[in-house]
Order: sequence, then structure tokens, then C-alpha cells
Amino acid sequence: MDWGLALLLAGLLGLLLGQSLQVKPLQVEPPEPVVAVALGASRQLTCRLTCADRGAAVQWRGLDTSLGAVQSDTGRSVLTVRNASLSAAGTRVCVGSCWGRTFQHTVQLLVYAFPDQLTVSPAVLAPGDPEVACTAHKVTPGDPNALSFSLLLGGQELEGAQALGPEMEEEEPQEDEDVLFRVTERWRLPPLGTPVPPALYCQATMRLPGLELSHRQAIPASKPAGDQLPTALWTSSVVLGLLLLALLTYHLWKHCRHLAEDGAHPPASLRFLPQVSAWAGLRGTGQVGISPS
Repeated sequence: MDWGLALLLAGLLGLLLGQSLQVKPLQVEPPEPVVAVALGASRQLTCRLTCADRGAAVQWRGLDTSLGAVQSDTGRSVLTVRNASLSAAGTRVCVGSCWGRTFQHTVQLLVYAFPDQLTVSPAVLAPGDPEVACTAHKVTPGDPNALSFSLLLGGQELEGAQALGPEMEEEEPQEDEDVLFRVTERWRLPPLGTPVPPALYCQATMRLPGLELSHRQAIPASKPAGDQLPTALWTSSVVLGLLLLALLTYHLWKHCRHLAEDGAHPPASLRFLPQVSAWAGLRGTGQVGISPS
């Protein structure tokens, strides 16, 4: 074999291998295999592929669900999910090719709902209550692997409280709304001692890949009758004081009104005082009783 031809072939083969080795794997943002998006929110998934001759082809594809809006150009593809509904959950696949090589990256899109809508029962904790319950409304997913509950006292889980297990029911959906769930956890209470703690707290936590959210709702304790009596007495005293003040104000106003009327219309016994004073003045000048000559 001609050594020159062999060297040429080897050089071409090395060049092709070098170019193929320059191809990098797909770069996806976010890189996690599972991406959580809130119900009604929007999310973008970006996929890139670097190719030596800038001829990479990249495209998002959907397998078991509606894909969403996709914008693709050389070496880049952007998938946008807007106003995510539960039907948007599913698998998305980014496929890229360069120099005959094909790359693939799979993303699982997970749609969740977890509004701050906790309710508790009883609304006020009374001494001797055997159980308490906490309900998270309009949530999904509702399974215990994603949604959990805690009963807290002073920031720590209440020691001795026995969880009775969650109960999940469908919420009544409105028109064109996704089906969501209400999940209730119940606890059997241990003796809380005397006095009863000022409040217990129900905490609901949703844990998804790359996401952890918590909401908290207080269960206040009812006050003993001895603590309520001063408040009732104070309220009664304030009301009585206001009534007395109103009565005093009325009497003062009435008294001032009489004084004003007396000043404008003096008694009959005093109406001739100005005439008497004038007569006395004339007498002092020696003009009283003098007839003209």
C-alpha cells in the first residue's frame, strides 16, 4: 500500500473522530429529571446541543400528553408550558442529533396544587378534647409520599399525639376546574396538663423533587372562666362609664341652656331696675319734681 495514501486516510479518520469527540451531551435547564410546576403557573424547559459545525438539530417531543409551545433553532429548543393544568403533567423528551449521533434527555413534568387553605377542628381547644383534626383543601397530589401533617407544640411535634391516618376525598369541582382533593389528618391527644398550652399548631408539608412547601394553622386553647371574668367586668365597667358620662353631659347641657334663657329674659321683678336707676340719677341733680316756671 502506498504510504502516502495510508497517511491521508488515517488523517481523515482522525479528523472525523476528533469532530465526533467534540460533540457534547445535551444540556437541559432545569437539569432535574422531575420538574414540579404549580397549578396555573408557567414553566420553561430549555435544551441545547453543541456541534462542531453548528449543525445540531434539537427538538422537544411529548410522549403521553400535550406538548406545549415549542420554539426551536440551530442547537437550541425551548418548551414553554403556560397556565399549567393537571393534563400538562407527563413526559417530555428532548432529542438532538449531530454528525449522525443522537442524544436524548427525558423530563417528567409534575403539576401540583398546595394553597394556604388549612382548617382545623375543633376551632378552639377545650380541656378534655380527645382529638383534633386538620384538613388541607384543594391539593394535589394528596398521597402521603407527597403530603404530610404534623401536630406541633412550641415548634416541636407534640409528644404522645397518635396520628390516626390521613383521609382523602375529592373536592367539589367548579366548571372547567381540575379535580383536586381535601386531605384530613386526625390525632388522638395525650393529657395536655394544667393549664392547657395556649395553642397547638397543625403543619402541612408538601415535598416534591426539588420542592418543599409548608403551611401552618393554629388551634388556640379556650381560656378558663377565671381568666374570662376580668374581661367581662372590664367591658361592663366601660359601658357603665360611657352611660354615666352621657348622662352628666346631658345635665350640664340642660343647665347651661337654662342659664342662657334666664339671661335673655330677666325676671319681672328686675325689669324696672333701669328706670329706677335713671330716676335716682335725676334726683341727684336736683331736677326731680321741679316744674317749669
